Amino acid sequence: MASVNFLYRSTKEKAKLNLRLLFRYNNLDYVFGAKTKVEVSKYYWNKQHKKKSKDIEVINMQTDINYELKKIENHILKAFNITDPDKVNKEWIINQVDLYYNPIQKEKIIPTDLINYIDFYTDYRKNELKKTSFKKFNVIKHKLQKLEKFRKKQILISEINNDFKNEFVSYCKNEFYSQNTIQRELAIIKTFCIHARFLGLQTHYQLDSLRLDKEKVVKIYLTIEELNRIENIGIDKLSNTLDNAKDWLIISCYSGQRISDFMRFTENHIRVEGDKHFLEFTQMKTGKLTTIPIHPKILEILKKRNGKFPYKISDQKYNNYIKQVCKFAGIDELVRGSKIKKTEKGLRKKDGIYKKYELVTSHIGRRSFSTNFYGKIPTTYLINMTNHSSEAMFLNYIGKSNKDLAKETFKYF
Repeated sequence: MASVNFLYRSTKEKAKLNLRLLFRYNNLDYVFGAKTKVEVSKYYWNKQHKKKSKDIEVINMQTDINYELKKIENHILKAFNITDPDKVNKEWIINQVDLYYNPIQKEKIIPTDLINYIDFYTDYRKNELKKTSFKKFNVIKHKLQKLEKFRKKQILISEINNDFKNEFVSYCKNEFYSQNTIQRELAIIKTFCIHARFLGLQTHYQLDSLRLDKEKVVKIYLTIEELNRIENIGIDKLSNTLDNAKDWLIISCYSGQRISDFMRFTENHIRVEGDKHFLEFTQMKTGKLTTIPIHPKILEILKKRNGKFPYKISDQKYNNYIKQVCKFAGIDELVRGSKIKKTEKGLRKKDGIYKKYELVTSHIGRRSFSTNFYGKIPTTYLINMTNHSSEAMFLNYIGKSNKDLAKETFKYF
């Protein structure tokens, strides 16, 4: 009788779990191990994984991880049951884990048209892709299906060249999609084709040179002065609902986190060391265990709410409420930007001149934090809080050009 268990064997704060296969054969006990790709934090594994929790984030994580570990366990035990125990060793268990993540593909005919290849690609990489990637690919697939119907001709991978690029761009612009949406989706289409080439399909010689420039986007953020105006809105002017949203907005602007993270904050995420308060949580997008200092402005909100964070609300309601909060604060100067508007083709982003509060969305907190504290806090520390993958990405995020950096350098002359 064999059994499988999982261990956290690293000294790091976050690491991949180890698998152990235990079995008895000819009156001898055997244990062989291998590393999985299931990555968790040491704190989660030791303190949260096997304990009942009321925190929805922890419950969801327990469900996802248990589901994945059960699939791995079933795969290993199924393989063990059809294998001679004499042949089970360290190499065997490592090979079985690798087969779980990279199963031997049955002889499948690789599609040569782009739309069917998207399904092939997602299936081929299903153990690596995030849920958000599946959604993105589906959107592109449906768009290409409409284009294919419009052109009355199948889109072949071998024909993805400059002519296709021009056709795709023209079609998307006619459908009122923004330049940056088109640029992003064209880059993903190119990725599909490069993957097809890796598997032996013929691609066009122009594929690697296909490019589309991004359109410069106005970076909307709330200044410190505007944040002070928001904080000082009279309590008699806001309903409890808007006051709750206002506090979340301030928390986001002084923590620099995405709504998928800050809207999950609870007192359970707070860690105190002496007189220092920290927030410790796992980022939804990156899966990284993140520790950030709690800004005094956030501590004021916690004090106001008896140590608790504001109550959670949906992303859509939050986006609506913070626009109203900013309107009450008089943040109504006319600025250039883009907002979602209804068009004859459906909901699309439209550039124009709007009152600033109309352009406020959940993402403004993260950008406001990054912009307001740039040059005041060392960039390395800021990136540690925002978890951008590089300084170049961070600077692009807040809209800093080479000329801006040159001006900043004068501070040190």
